[in-house]
Amino acid sequence: MSDTQESTSQTSDPPKAAPVTQLSISVSAGAVEAIARQMRKRGTMDASLRVGIRGGGCSGFSYVIEFHDGPPHARDRVFEYVSTDGVAVRVVVDPKSLIYLNGTELDWEQTVMQRGFKFNNPLEKTKCGCGHSFTM
Repeated sequence: MSDTQESTSQTSDPPKAAPVTQLSISVSAGAVEAIARQMRKRGTMDASLRVGIRGGGCSGFSYVIEFHDGPPHARDRVFEYVSTDGVAVRVVVDPKSLIYLNGTELDWEQTVMQRGFKFNNPLEKTKCGCGHSFTM
Protein backbone atom coordinates (compact mmCIF):
# COMPACT_ATOMS: atom_id res chain seq x y z
CA MET A 1 0.00 0.00 0.00
CA SER A 2 1.42 3.40 -0.91
CA ASP A 3 1.67 6.35 1.44
CA THR A 4 -1.01 8.20 -0.48
CA GLN A 5 -3.60 5.48 -0.17
CA GLU A 6 -5.72 5.46 2.95
CA SER A 7 -6.33 2.28 4.71
CA THR A 8 -10.03 1.47 4.86
CA SER A 9 -10.56 -1.12 7.48
CA GLN A 10 -14.09 -2.11 8.24
CA THR A 11 -15.07 -1.72 11.84
CA SER A 12 -18.22 -3.31 13.00
CA ASP A 13 -20.48 -1.68 15.52
CA PRO A 14 -20.54 -3.36 18.90
CA PRO A 15 -23.42 -5.77 19.30
CA LYS A 16 -26.53 -4.17 20.66
CA ALA A 17 -27.87 -5.39 23.96
CA ALA A 18 -31.32 -6.87 24.04
CA PRO A 19 -33.91 -4.34 25.25
CA VAL A 20 -34.56 -4.48 28.96
CA THR A 21 -38.19 -5.19 29.64
CA GLN A 22 -39.70 -3.70 32.74
CA LEU A 23 -42.13 -5.76 34.71
CA SER A 24 -45.35 -3.86 35.23
CA ILE A 25 -49.03 -3.92 35.96
CA SER A 26 -51.76 -1.53 34.86
CA VAL A 27 -54.73 -0.11 36.71
CA SER A 28 -58.00 0.58 34.88
CA ALA A 29 -59.72 3.96 35.14
CA GLY A 30 -62.54 2.33 37.12
CA ALA A 31 -60.06 0.90 39.63
CA VAL A 32 -58.32 4.28 40.00
CA GLU A 33 -61.68 5.87 40.83
CA ALA A 34 -62.52 3.09 43.33
CA ILE A 35 -59.14 3.46 45.06
CA ALA A 36 -59.60 7.25 45.28
CA ARG A 37 -63.10 6.79 46.78
CA GLN A 38 -61.75 4.42 49.42
CA MET A 39 -58.85 6.76 50.25
CA ARG A 40 -61.28 9.65 50.78
CA LYS A 41 -63.56 7.42 52.87
CA ARG A 42 -60.64 6.27 55.06
CA GLY A 43 -59.23 9.79 55.30
CA THR A 44 -55.76 8.54 54.35
CA MET A 45 -54.80 10.44 51.24
CA ASP A 46 -51.11 9.44 51.64
CA ALA A 47 -51.96 5.73 51.61
CA SER A 48 -51.01 3.28 48.87
CA LEU A 49 -52.89 0.27 47.64
CA ARG A 50 -50.60 -2.75 48.02
CA VAL A 51 -51.24 -5.63 45.64
CA GLY A 52 -49.41 -8.93 45.52
CA ILE A 53 -49.69 -12.68 45.75
CA ARG A 54 -49.00 -15.28 48.39
CA GLY A 55 -48.94 -19.02 48.40
CA GLY A 56 -52.13 -20.69 49.54
CA GLY A 57 -55.74 -21.05 48.64
CA CYS A 58 -57.27 -24.06 46.94
CA SER A 59 -55.29 -23.57 43.71
CA GLY A 60 -51.83 -22.60 44.95
CA PHE A 61 -51.70 -18.77 44.91
CA SER A 62 -53.98 -16.09 46.30
CA TYR A 63 -54.15 -12.40 45.45
CA VAL A 64 -53.44 -9.89 48.19
CA ILE A 65 -54.91 -6.40 48.18
CA GLU A 66 -54.75 -4.01 51.12
CA PHE A 67 -54.19 -0.38 51.97
CA HIS A 68 -50.70 0.49 53.15
CA ASP A 69 -50.55 3.67 55.25
CA GLY A 70 -46.77 4.13 55.38
CA PRO A 71 -44.31 4.96 52.65
CA PRO A 72 -43.57 2.24 50.07
CA HIS A 73 -40.82 -0.20 50.98
CA ALA A 74 -37.41 0.41 49.41
CA ARG A 75 -37.72 -2.35 46.79
CA ASP A 76 -41.42 -1.83 45.96
CA ARG A 77 -42.39 -0.93 42.44
CA VAL A 78 -44.66 2.14 42.57
CA PHE A 79 -47.33 2.93 39.98
CA GLU A 80 -48.97 6.35 40.21
CA TYR A 81 -52.27 7.52 38.73
CA VAL A 82 -54.60 10.49 39.14
CA SER A 83 -58.37 10.14 39.49
CA THR A 84 -60.74 12.34 37.51
CA ASP A 85 -61.14 14.67 40.50
CA GLY A 86 -57.37 15.03 40.98
CA VAL A 87 -56.72 12.50 43.76
CA ALA A 88 -53.24 10.97 43.47
CA VAL A 89 -53.47 7.18 43.64
CA ARG A 90 -50.42 5.03 44.32
CA VAL A 91 -50.34 1.25 43.77
CA VAL A 92 -47.31 -0.63 45.12
CA VAL A 93 -46.10 -4.16 44.38
CA ASP A 94 -43.22 -6.05 45.95
CA PRO A 95 -40.63 -7.39 43.46
CA LYS A 96 -41.42 -11.08 44.05
CA SER A 97 -45.16 -10.60 43.47
CA LEU A 98 -44.48 -8.50 40.38
CA ILE A 99 -42.94 -11.52 38.67
CA TYR A 100 -46.29 -13.32 38.96
CA LEU A 101 -48.37 -10.19 38.25
CA ASN A 102 -46.45 -8.96 35.21
CA GLY A 103 -48.91 -7.77 32.56
CA THR A 104 -51.86 -7.89 34.97
CA GLU A 105 -54.59 -5.28 34.88
CA LEU A 106 -56.22 -4.37 38.18
CA ASP A 107 -59.83 -3.58 37.36
CA TRP A 108 -62.94 -2.58 39.31
CA GLU A 109 -66.01 -4.70 38.72
CA GLN A 110 -69.51 -3.83 39.85
CA THR A 111 -72.33 -6.17 38.92
CA VAL A 112 -75.60 -7.23 40.47
CA MET A 113 -73.83 -10.16 42.16
CA GLN A 114 -70.54 -8.62 43.26
CA ARG A 115 -68.51 -5.47 43.62
CA GLY A 116 -64.76 -5.28 44.02
CA PHE A 117 -61.32 -5.36 42.48
CA LYS A 118 -60.57 -7.95 39.83
CA PHE A 119 -57.15 -9.13 38.66
CA ASN A 120 -56.96 -9.76 34.91
CA ASN A 121 -53.74 -11.77 34.95
CA PRO A 122 -52.50 -13.16 31.60
CA LEU A 123 -50.18 -15.57 33.46
CA GLU A 124 -53.08 -17.27 35.24
CA LYS A 125 -53.71 -20.81 34.01
CA THR A 126 -56.72 -21.82 36.10
CA LYS A 127 -58.88 -20.33 38.85
CA CYS A 128 -60.58 -22.14 41.65
CA GLY A 129 -64.37 -22.10 41.95
CA CYS A 130 -64.39 -19.36 44.57
CA GLY A 131 -62.34 -17.09 42.28
CA HIS A 132 -59.85 -16.11 44.97
CA SER A 133 -56.97 -18.42 44.13
CA PHE A 134 -55.24 -19.49 40.94
CA THR A 135 -52.45 -21.53 39.36
CA MET A 136 -49.74 -20.35 37.03
